[in-house]
Amino acid sequence: MSGASETRSPKPGALNGFEETVKDFWVSRPRRPHSGRKLAGVAAAIGRRYGIDPVVVRIALVVTTIFGGFGVPFYLLGWLFLPGESDEVSGFESLIGRGRSSVSPAFAVVLMVLTVVSAGGSITGSWFDGGGLISCALIATALYLLHRSRGHENRPAPVAARTSYPAFTGNGAFTMTDTAEAPSPARGWDPLAADPAGWDLPDAPPAQEPRPTPPPPSYQAPQRRPRSKVGSATFALAVLTAGAGVLAGLNGAAWFDAQHIIGLVLGVVGIGLVAGAFARGGRGLIGLAIPLAIAGLVLTSAPFKSFDVRGGLGDISPVPQSLAELQPLYQHAAGDIDLDLTKLPAGAPYSTTVSNGAGDTTVIVPADADVTFDCHTGAGETSCFGRRNDGVGEAALVGTDNGADGPGGQKITLKVSNNVGNVEVRRD
Repeated sequence: MSGASETRSPKPGALNGFEETVKDFWVSRPRRPHSGRKLAGVAAAIGRRYGIDPVVVRIALVVTTIFGGFGVPFYLLGWLFLPGESDEVSGFESLIGRGRSSVSPAFAVVLMVLTVVSAGGSITGSWFDGGGLISCALIATALYLLHRSRGHENRPAPVAARTSYPAFTGNGAFTMTDTAEAPSPARGWDPLAADPAGWDLPDAPPAQEPRPTPPPPSYQAPQRRPRSKVGSATFALAVLTAGAGVLAGLNGAAWFDAQHIIGLVLGVVGIGLVAGAFARGGRGLIGLAIPLAIAGLVLTSAPFKSFDVRGGLGDISPVPQSLAELQPLYQHAAGDIDLDLTKLPAGAPYSTTVSNGAGDTTVIVPADADVTFDCHTGAGETSCFGRRNDGVGEAALVGTDNGADGPGGQKITLKVSNNVGNVEVRRD
Protein backbone atom coordinates (compact mmCIF):
# COMPACT_ATOMS: atom_id res chain seq x y z
CA MET A 1 0.00 0.00 0.00
CA SER A 2 1.51 3.36 -1.01
CA GLY A 3 2.33 5.84 1.69
CA ALA A 4 2.43 3.21 4.39
CA SER A 5 5.56 3.17 6.52
CA GLU A 6 7.55 -0.05 6.40
CA THR A 7 9.44 -1.47 9.40
CA ARG A 8 12.31 -3.86 8.87
CA SER A 9 12.33 -6.85 11.13
CA PRO A 10 15.70 -8.00 12.51
CA LYS A 11 17.53 -10.80 10.78
CA PRO A 12 16.71 -14.30 12.00
CA GLY A 13 19.06 -15.35 14.74
CA ALA A 14 20.62 -11.90 15.13
CA LEU A 15 21.46 -10.80 18.66
CA ASN A 16 20.53 -7.19 19.31
CA GLY A 17 22.41 -6.36 22.49
CA PHE A 18 24.77 -7.40 25.24
CA GLU A 19 22.07 -8.72 27.57
CA GLU A 20 20.40 -10.72 24.79
CA THR A 21 23.75 -12.19 23.74
CA VAL A 22 24.54 -13.30 27.30
CA LYS A 23 21.08 -14.84 27.76
CA ASP A 24 21.31 -16.66 24.43
CA PHE A 25 24.78 -17.95 25.32
CA TRP A 26 23.44 -19.43 28.54
CA VAL A 27 20.48 -21.05 26.79
CA SER A 28 22.63 -22.53 24.01
CA ARG A 29 25.73 -23.27 26.03
CA PRO A 30 28.30 -25.68 24.56
CA ARG A 31 27.82 -29.27 25.71
CA ARG A 32 30.80 -31.32 26.78
CA PRO A 33 31.03 -34.26 24.37
CA HIS A 34 31.80 -37.85 25.28
CA SER A 35 34.24 -38.30 22.38
CA GLY A 36 37.26 -36.15 21.55
CA ARG A 37 37.78 -34.94 25.10
CA LYS A 38 41.10 -34.91 26.92
CA LEU A 39 39.85 -34.32 30.47
CA ALA A 40 36.38 -32.86 30.95
CA GLY A 41 35.69 -31.88 27.33
CA VAL A 42 35.51 -28.10 27.90
CA ALA A 43 37.84 -27.23 25.01
CA ALA A 44 36.16 -29.78 22.73
CA ALA A 45 32.74 -28.35 23.63
CA ILE A 46 33.74 -24.77 22.78
CA GLY A 47 35.46 -25.88 19.58
CA ARG A 48 32.47 -27.88 18.31
CA ARG A 49 29.96 -25.21 19.32
CA TYR A 50 31.67 -22.40 17.42
CA GLY A 51 33.42 -24.32 14.64
CA ILE A 52 36.98 -23.94 16.00
CA ASP A 53 39.71 -26.53 16.16
CA PRO A 54 39.75 -27.73 19.82
CA VAL A 55 43.57 -27.67 19.68
CA VAL A 56 43.44 -23.87 19.29
CA VAL A 57 41.18 -23.63 22.34
CA ARG A 58 43.53 -25.82 24.38
CA ILE A 59 46.56 -23.75 23.39
CA ALA A 60 44.69 -20.57 24.30
CA LEU A 61 43.91 -22.01 27.73
CA VAL A 62 47.57 -22.94 28.25
CA VAL A 63 48.68 -19.46 27.18
CA THR A 64 46.22 -17.75 29.53
CA THR A 65 47.29 -20.08 32.33
CA ILE A 66 50.95 -19.14 32.00
CA PHE A 67 50.37 -15.53 30.99
CA GLY A 68 47.93 -14.66 33.75
CA GLY A 69 46.86 -17.87 35.48
CA PHE A 70 43.14 -17.64 34.59
CA GLY A 71 43.11 -20.61 32.22
CA VAL A 72 42.72 -23.11 35.08
CA PRO A 73 39.74 -21.41 36.82
CA PHE A 74 38.07 -20.91 33.43
CA TYR A 75 38.38 -24.64 32.68
CA LEU A 76 36.96 -25.47 36.12
CA LEU A 77 34.07 -23.06 35.52
CA GLY A 78 33.36 -24.79 32.22
CA TRP A 79 33.44 -28.17 33.92
CA LEU A 80 30.97 -26.87 36.51
CA PHE A 81 28.53 -24.88 34.33
CA LEU A 82 28.62 -26.62 30.93
CA PRO A 83 26.32 -29.68 30.84
CA GLY A 84 27.45 -32.97 29.41
CA GLU A 85 26.28 -34.22 26.05
CA SER A 86 23.55 -36.40 27.56
CA ASP A 87 22.88 -34.37 30.72
CA GLU A 88 19.75 -32.36 31.38
CA VAL A 89 21.59 -29.61 33.26
CA SER A 90 25.11 -28.70 34.38
CA GLY A 91 26.77 -29.93 37.55
CA PHE A 92 26.01 -26.71 39.44
CA GLU A 93 22.34 -26.75 38.42
CA SER A 94 22.09 -30.39 39.46
CA LEU A 95 23.56 -29.43 42.83
CA ILE A 96 20.69 -27.01 43.45
CA GLY A 97 18.08 -29.49 42.23
CA ARG A 98 17.36 -28.25 38.71
CA GLY A 99 17.76 -31.62 36.97
CA ARG A 100 20.01 -34.58 36.27
CA SER A 101 23.77 -34.35 35.57
CA SER A 102 26.63 -36.82 35.31
CA VAL A 103 28.58 -34.59 37.74
CA SER A 104 27.79 -35.77 41.24
CA PRO A 105 26.86 -33.17 43.89
CA ALA A 106 29.99 -33.97 45.93
CA PHE A 107 32.26 -33.48 42.93
CA ALA A 108 30.42 -30.26 42.04
CA VAL A 109 31.28 -28.90 45.51
CA VAL A 110 34.93 -29.89 44.97
CA LEU A 111 34.94 -28.06 41.62
CA MET A 112 33.50 -24.94 43.29
CA VAL A 113 36.22 -24.94 45.94
CA LEU A 114 38.98 -25.47 43.37
CA THR A 115 37.56 -22.69 41.20
CA VAL A 116 37.55 -20.17 44.04
CA VAL A 117 41.08 -21.10 45.12
CA SER A 118 42.54 -21.03 41.61
CA ALA A 119 40.77 -17.79 40.69
CA GLY A 120 42.11 -16.08 43.81
CA GLY A 121 45.61 -17.35 43.09
CA SER A 122 45.52 -16.20 39.48
CA ILE A 123 44.53 -12.66 40.46
CA THR A 124 46.81 -12.20 43.49
CA GLY A 125 49.76 -14.46 42.61
CA SER A 126 50.34 -13.82 38.90
CA TRP A 127 53.97 -13.33 37.88
CA PHE A 128 52.85 -10.82 35.27
CA ASP A 129 51.47 -7.71 36.97
CA GLY A 130 47.70 -7.69 36.41
CA GLY A 131 47.95 -10.76 34.19
CA GLY A 132 45.09 -12.58 35.92
CA LEU A 133 42.59 -9.81 35.24
CA ILE A 134 43.91 -9.33 31.70
CA SER A 135 43.57 -13.03 30.83
CA CYS A 136 40.08 -13.12 32.38
CA ALA A 137 39.04 -10.14 30.26
CA LEU A 138 40.54 -11.70 27.11
CA ILE A 139 38.67 -14.99 27.63
CA ALA A 140 35.36 -13.25 28.36
CA THR A 141 35.73 -10.96 25.33
CA ALA A 142 36.64 -13.87 23.04
CA LEU A 143 33.60 -15.89 24.15
CA TYR A 144 31.31 -12.88 23.72
CA LEU A 145 32.57 -12.14 20.21
CA LEU A 146 32.44 -15.80 19.23
CA HIS A 147 28.82 -16.05 20.28
CA ARG A 148 27.92 -12.80 18.55
CA SER A 149 29.38 -14.02 15.26
CA ARG A 150 28.71 -17.77 15.40
CA GLY A 151 26.05 -18.25 18.04
CA HIS A 152 23.46 -19.26 15.43
CA GLU A 153 25.62 -22.19 14.26
CA ASN A 154 25.79 -25.68 15.77
CA ARG A 155 23.19 -24.96 18.43
CA PRO A 156 22.92 -28.01 20.70
CA ALA A 157 19.59 -29.79 20.91
CA PRO A 158 18.04 -29.78 24.39
CA VAL A 159 18.01 -33.05 26.28
CA ALA A 160 14.50 -34.14 27.22
CA ALA A 161 13.94 -34.66 30.91
CA ARG A 162 13.30 -38.20 32.04
CA THR A 163 9.77 -38.98 33.11
CA SER A 164 8.86 -41.67 35.60
CA TYR A 165 6.23 -44.21 34.69
CA PRO A 166 4.08 -46.21 37.14
CA ALA A 167 5.10 -49.79 37.60
CA PHE A 168 3.07 -52.26 35.53
CA THR A 169 0.97 -54.48 37.70
CA GLY A 170 -0.75 -56.49 35.00
CA ASN A 171 -1.11 -60.21 34.76
CA GLY A 172 -1.42 -62.88 32.14
CA ALA A 173 1.36 -62.90 29.55
CA PHE A 174 3.19 -60.05 31.34
CA THR A 175 3.62 -61.88 34.64
CA MET A 176 5.41 -65.00 35.71
CA THR A 177 2.15 -66.69 36.63
CA ASP A 178 -1.15 -66.30 34.84
CA THR A 179 -3.82 -65.73 37.42
CA ALA A 180 -6.30 -63.91 35.19
CA GLU A 181 -9.51 -65.52 34.25
CA ALA A 182 -10.57 -65.34 30.62
CA PRO A 183 -13.75 -63.33 30.37
CA SER A 184 -16.70 -65.23 29.12
CA PRO A 185 -18.18 -63.96 25.87
CA ALA A 186 -21.12 -61.72 26.40
CA ARG A 187 -24.27 -63.44 25.48
CA GLY A 188 -26.97 -61.04 24.56
CA TRP A 189 -29.10 -59.64 21.80
CA ASP A 190 -27.34 -58.66 18.50
CA PRO A 191 -29.30 -55.71 17.10
CA LEU A 192 -27.80 -56.05 13.56
CA ALA A 193 -28.16 -59.83 13.25
CA ALA A 194 -25.45 -59.70 10.50
CA ASP A 195 -23.13 -62.51 9.53
CA PRO A 196 -19.48 -61.37 10.03
CA ALA A 197 -18.46 -63.32 6.93
CA GLY A 198 -20.62 -61.06 4.85
CA TRP A 199 -18.99 -57.77 5.88
CA ASP A 200 -17.63 -55.71 2.98
CA LEU A 201 -14.12 -54.59 4.11
CA PRO A 202 -11.75 -52.39 2.01
CA ASP A 203 -8.88 -54.09 0.25
CA ALA A 204 -5.34 -53.68 1.61
CA PRO A 205 -3.25 -51.03 -0.23
CA PRO A 206 -0.82 -52.44 -2.81
CA ALA A 207 2.79 -52.83 -1.68
CA GLN A 208 5.07 -50.06 -2.95
CA GLU A 209 8.09 -51.00 -4.97
CA PRO A 210 11.45 -50.17 -3.26
CA ARG A 211 13.07 -47.00 -4.46
CA PRO A 212 16.28 -47.40 -6.45
CA THR A 213 19.47 -46.85 -4.45
CA PRO A 214 21.17 -43.58 -5.51
CA PRO A 215 24.72 -43.94 -6.82
CA PRO A 216 27.52 -43.08 -4.35
CA PRO A 217 28.76 -39.48 -4.62
CA SER A 218 31.85 -38.97 -6.67
CA TYR A 219 35.05 -38.17 -4.79
CA GLN A 220 35.96 -34.52 -4.65
CA ALA A 221 39.39 -33.42 -3.55
CA PRO A 222 39.28 -31.14 -0.49
CA GLN A 223 39.83 -27.51 -1.33
CA ARG A 224 42.65 -25.76 0.45
CA ARG A 225 41.59 -22.86 2.56
CA PRO A 226 43.07 -19.51 1.64
CA ARG A 227 46.06 -18.67 3.78
CA SER A 228 45.21 -16.31 6.60
CA LYS A 229 47.27 -13.21 7.23
CA VAL A 230 46.63 -13.34 10.97
CA GLY A 231 49.70 -15.49 11.65
CA SER A 232 52.12 -13.27 9.72
CA ALA A 233 50.72 -10.07 11.23
CA THR A 234 50.86 -11.49 14.75
CA PHE A 235 54.42 -12.74 14.30
CA ALA A 236 55.56 -9.33 13.05
CA LEU A 237 53.84 -7.59 15.97
CA ALA A 238 55.42 -10.04 18.42
CA VAL A 239 58.90 -9.34 17.03
CA LEU A 240 58.32 -5.58 17.29
CA THR A 241 57.06 -5.98 20.87
CA ALA A 242 60.11 -8.04 21.86
CA GLY A 243 62.50 -5.56 20.23
CA ALA A 244 60.86 -2.58 21.90
CA GLY A 245 60.99 -4.32 25.27
CA VAL A 246 64.68 -5.17 24.92
CA LEU A 247 65.53 -1.59 23.90
CA ALA A 248 63.58 -0.21 26.85
CA GLY A 249 65.41 -2.58 29.20
CA LEU A 250 68.80 -1.60 27.79
CA ASN A 251 67.94 2.07 28.28
CA GLY A 252 67.34 1.60 31.99
CA ALA A 253 63.62 0.78 32.28
CA ALA A 254 63.73 -1.69 35.15
CA TRP A 255 60.25 -3.13 34.45
CA PHE A 256 61.31 -4.53 31.06
CA ASP A 257 63.22 -7.56 32.27
CA ALA A 258 63.21 -10.93 30.52
CA GLN A 259 60.09 -12.19 32.28
CA HIS A 260 57.96 -9.18 31.40
CA ILE A 261 59.20 -9.06 27.80
CA ILE A 262 58.27 -12.72 27.28
CA GLY A 263 54.94 -12.05 28.96
CA LEU A 264 54.20 -9.19 26.56
CA VAL A 265 55.14 -11.28 23.53
CA LEU A 266 53.06 -14.18 24.82
CA GLY A 267 50.11 -11.83 25.23
CA VAL A 268 50.45 -10.69 21.62
CA VAL A 269 50.56 -14.31 20.45
CA GLY A 270 47.49 -15.12 22.56
CA ILE A 271 45.55 -12.27 20.96
CA GLY A 272 46.66 -13.57 17.56
CA LEU A 273 45.34 -17.05 18.42
CA VAL A 274 41.98 -15.58 19.40
CA ALA A 275 41.85 -13.53 16.19
CA GLY A 276 42.86 -16.61 14.21
CA ALA A 277 39.92 -18.51 15.71
CA PHE A 278 37.59 -15.98 14.05
CA ALA A 279 39.52 -15.80 10.78
CA ARG A 280 40.05 -19.60 10.66
CA GLY A 281 43.82 -19.26 10.55
CA GLY A 282 46.91 -18.59 12.62
CA ARG A 283 47.51 -22.20 13.69
CA GLY A 284 51.23 -21.70 13.08
CA LEU A 285 51.31 -19.44 16.13
CA ILE A 286 51.00 -22.55 18.30
CA GLY A 287 54.62 -23.39 17.49
CA LEU A 288 55.63 -19.96 18.80
CA ALA A 289 53.39 -19.98 21.87
CA ILE A 290 54.66 -23.28 23.28
CA PRO A 291 58.39 -22.38 23.56
CA LEU A 292 57.49 -18.91 24.82
CA ALA A 293 55.28 -20.43 27.51
CA ILE A 294 58.06 -22.82 28.54
CA ALA A 295 60.61 -19.99 28.64
CA GLY A 296 58.27 -17.85 30.73
CA LEU A 297 57.67 -20.71 33.14
CA VAL A 298 61.41 -21.31 33.53
CA LEU A 299 62.28 -17.65 33.99
CA THR A 300 59.61 -17.14 36.65
CA SER A 301 61.07 -19.82 38.89
CA ALA A 302 62.92 -18.64 41.98
CA PRO A 303 66.52 -18.52 40.64
CA PHE A 304 65.63 -16.35 37.66
CA LYS A 305 63.27 -13.77 39.07
CA SER A 306 65.83 -10.95 38.65
CA PHE A 307 67.28 -12.07 35.35
CA ASP A 308 68.56 -8.98 33.54
CA VAL A 309 69.27 -8.64 29.84
CA ARG A 310 71.48 -5.57 30.21
CA GLY A 311 75.22 -5.79 29.76
CA GLY A 312 77.44 -7.37 27.16
CA LEU A 313 78.29 -10.90 26.19
CA GLY A 314 81.60 -12.77 26.57
CA ASP A 315 84.32 -12.93 29.21
CA ILE A 316 85.76 -9.80 30.82
CA SER A 317 88.71 -9.35 33.23
CA PRO A 318 88.82 -5.76 34.52
CA VAL A 319 91.87 -4.72 36.63
CA PRO A 320 91.33 -1.13 37.85
CA GLN A 321 94.57 0.69 38.74
CA SER A 322 92.98 3.71 40.49
CA LEU A 323 89.73 4.76 42.07
CA ALA A 324 88.92 6.69 38.90
CA GLU A 325 89.06 3.45 36.91
CA LEU A 326 86.93 1.56 39.43
CA GLN A 327 83.32 1.37 38.24
CA PRO A 328 80.46 1.42 40.73
CA LEU A 329 78.70 -1.31 38.72
CA TYR A 330 80.09 -4.14 36.60
CA GLN A 331 77.10 -5.61 34.76
CA HIS A 332 77.15 -8.44 32.26
CA ALA A 333 74.41 -10.41 30.51
CA ALA A 334 76.33 -13.63 29.87
CA GLY A 335 79.94 -14.68 30.27
CA ASP A 336 82.62 -14.92 32.98
CA ILE A 337 83.72 -11.91 35.05
CA ASP A 338 87.15 -11.86 36.75
CA LEU A 339 87.51 -8.62 38.74
CA ASP A 340 90.94 -7.94 40.32
CA LEU A 341 90.96 -5.24 43.03
CA THR A 342 94.50 -5.88 44.27
CA LYS A 343 96.05 -3.07 42.16
CA LEU A 344 94.02 -0.30 43.75
CA PRO A 345 95.99 2.02 46.04
CA ALA A 346 95.13 2.06 49.76
CA GLY A 347 93.18 5.06 50.94
CA ALA A 348 89.55 6.05 51.30
CA PRO A 349 86.91 3.31 51.51
CA TYR A 350 85.30 2.28 48.22
CA SER A 351 82.52 0.01 47.06
CA THR A 352 81.42 -1.73 43.88
CA THR A 353 78.70 -4.05 42.65
CA VAL A 354 79.11 -6.98 40.26
CA SER A 355 76.01 -8.34 38.50
CA ASN A 356 76.14 -11.25 36.06
CA GLY A 357 73.26 -12.90 34.21
CA ALA A 358 74.77 -16.25 33.28
CA GLY A 359 78.40 -17.24 33.96
CA ASP A 360 81.00 -17.47 36.69
CA THR A 361 82.08 -14.44 38.69
CA THR A 362 85.36 -14.16 40.57
CA VAL A 363 86.50 -11.16 42.65
CA ILE A 364 90.02 -10.92 44.15
CA VAL A 365 90.68 -8.44 46.98
CA PRO A 366 93.94 -7.43 48.79
CA ALA A 367 95.14 -9.80 51.52
CA ASP A 368 94.82 -7.22 54.34
CA ALA A 369 91.54 -5.54 53.26
CA ASP A 370 88.50 -5.30 55.52
CA VAL A 371 85.66 -6.46 53.26
CA THR A 372 81.92 -6.18 53.87
CA PHE A 373 80.36 -8.59 51.39
CA ASP A 374 77.02 -9.74 50.03
CA CYS A 375 77.36 -12.75 47.71
CA HIS A 376 74.49 -14.57 46.02
CA THR A 377 73.72 -16.79 43.04
CA GLY A 378 70.39 -18.11 41.88
CA ALA A 379 71.72 -21.48 40.75
CA GLY A 380 75.28 -22.58 41.44
CA GLU A 381 77.98 -22.48 44.11
CA THR A 382 78.79 -19.45 46.25
CA SER A 383 82.15 -19.16 48.03
CA CYS A 384 83.08 -16.03 49.98
CA PHE A 385 86.14 -16.07 52.30
CA GLY A 386 85.69 -19.73 53.15
CA ARG A 387 81.93 -19.65 53.58
CA ARG A 388 80.06 -21.78 51.03
CA ASN A 389 76.64 -22.85 49.87
CA ASP A 390 75.57 -24.71 46.77
CA GLY A 391 72.25 -25.32 45.07
CA VAL A 392 69.26 -23.49 43.66
CA GLY A 393 67.66 -20.52 45.40
CA GLU A 394 70.07 -20.58 48.35
CA ALA A 395 70.29 -17.59 50.71
CA ALA A 396 72.96 -14.95 50.17
CA LEU A 397 76.22 -15.02 52.12
CA VAL A 398 76.44 -11.74 54.03
CA GLY A 399 79.09 -10.60 56.50
CA THR A 400 82.43 -8.89 57.11
CA ASP A 401 85.89 -10.43 56.81
CA ASN A 402 88.94 -8.52 58.13
CA GLY A 403 91.57 -10.99 56.99
CA ALA A 404 94.29 -12.69 58.99
CA ASP A 405 95.72 -9.40 60.32
CA GLY A 406 92.41 -8.25 61.78
CA PRO A 407 90.78 -4.83 61.43
CA GLY A 408 92.73 -1.85 60.17
CA GLY A 409 93.10 -2.56 56.45
CA GLN A 410 91.57 -0.99 53.37
CA LYS A 411 87.77 -0.90 53.73
CA ILE A 412 85.85 -2.38 50.77
CA THR A 413 82.10 -2.86 50.37
CA LEU A 414 81.38 -5.55 47.81
CA LYS A 415 78.12 -6.91 46.42
CA VAL A 416 78.20 -9.81 43.94
CA SER A 417 75.10 -11.35 42.42
CA ASN A 418 74.63 -14.02 39.73
CA ASN A 419 71.50 -15.48 38.23
CA VAL A 420 73.15 -18.68 36.99
CA GLY A 421 76.76 -19.62 37.68
CA ASN A 422 79.34 -19.78 40.45
CA VAL A 423 80.40 -16.85 42.64
CA GLU A 424 83.79 -16.68 44.34
CA VAL A 425 85.32 -13.88 46.45
CA ARG A 426 88.85 -14.52 47.78
CA ARG A 427 92.03 -12.80 48.83
CA ASP A 428 95.19 -12.41 46.82
